[in-house]
Amino acid sequence: MMLSEQALVILGGAVATYLTRIGGHLVLSRFRSIPPRVEAGLDAVPAAVLATLVAPQLFNGGVAEVAALAVTAVAALRFGMLGLFLAGAATIIGLRALGL
Repeated sequence: MMLSEQALVILGGAVATYLTRIGGHLVLSRFRSIPPRVEAGLDAVPAAVLATLVAPQLFNGGVAEVAALAVTAVAALRFGMLGLFLAGAATIIGLRALGL
């Protein structure tokens, strides 16, 4: 039985994710303590990942995408993760349903 292209992409992504995670664990387990520069670099990763996800939609997205980002940013000031996810998802779904 031959796997479809989509299945191969999903499988390849899963393997790459696993190897990345286990590789980072193996490298960091060799240190008795994490050097401050390495720790600072690791602390910057979540912000960098968030920026790579948000920036393209902010600059290239349509009205629905930019509005959803704005609503999500405001919701982040008031609600927890679930609340801001629901606010952003409801905004993008609603505006796309309206054709924006």
